[in-house]
Amino acid sequence: MRRVGLLACVLWVAACHEKAPADSANSPAAEAAAGGAGSCDQFVSQLCGRSGGEESALCTSAKELGKVLPASACVAAIKDFSQVERQIDVDRKVCTDLMERLCKDLGPDTATCAMVREQTPQFPREHCEQLTQSYEQVLPELQKQEAQNQPLSPEVQARIAGKGAPGFGPENAKVTIVEFSDFQCPYCARAADVVHKIKERYSDRVRFVFRQFPLPMHSDAHLAAEAALAAQRQGKFWEFHDLLFANQQALSRESLEGYARQVQLNLGDLKKALDGHTEKAAVDADVSLGEGVQVNGTPTVFINGKRVPNPTEFEPVAKQIDEALGS
Repeated sequence: MRRVGLLACVLWVAACHEKAPADSANSPAAEAAAGGAGSCDQFVSQLCGRSGGEESALCTSAKELGKVLPASACVAAIKDFSQVERQIDVDRKVCTDLMERLCKDLGPDTATCAMVREQTPQFPREHCEQLTQSYEQVLPELQKQEAQNQPLSPEVQARIAGKGAPGFGPENAKVTIVEFSDFQCPYCARAADVVHKIKERYSDRVRFVFRQFPLPMHSDAHLAAEAALAAQRQGKFWEFHDLLFANQQALSRESLEGYARQVQLNLGDLKKALDGHTEKAAVDADVSLGEGVQVNGTPTVFINGKRVPNPTEFEPVAKQIDEALGS
């Protein structure tokens, strides 16, 4: 009821700025001729976009009132939409206050503050109220996210890029890329396509390191990671890597042995490695490295110690690589 009252007030104020027409001008035909046809749909669209989207109560109310309001009222409101925006700003002050409070506590120049300023205007008022009530839980989560935005120290960078893991490119390259991945993760399959493009364009200028990070929710991921490292010992990591990502729905022990045949691994050695879990310690060590740099999901990619925001799209990754190369 509160939102309906606000909307009705906004429309009434806007409509009163228009001179009252003669009775004959109030007919649907006259409104259409005056350009009123579809004006309520337009007004509802503008208002929903300004008030936090489809989920906002104000947007829901606007849709209901838009079905019964005369077009002349919507036309007037569109003409004086600045008045509508002022009313909405008053109603959404809780969102503005939340945004300013978060940025003050996070730091006004942080990347997380920039994200808050970008996303908060899209929130329904009700969502801002919920976040404000849960502020003591919301702030630490955003602070943790901001900590992840900070570049890793040179010592930590060297640790996660250390020798022994699968990779390509010169070890003394100016740019080092480290990926933590899970063979059962669908987003990692998309990131694998990005890795191939990195290899095609930058393999002589960057060092790429692949780290295992099987997630607990993926029951076949750990054994697949062990098999991949066993394949590395036979010089066939990347061929095996490609088959695993191409067949994410079939990573059983039997399937892994089938992929080993396809890439012509020594099947006896692979079976011995899987039976004895000889690569389990190496996989677990990669997981520990990832946890040490706050990897909590896959894929997670670092370029010279800076976390990549979107590692599943090549162009943003390439842009970050080019910046690191100074090209």
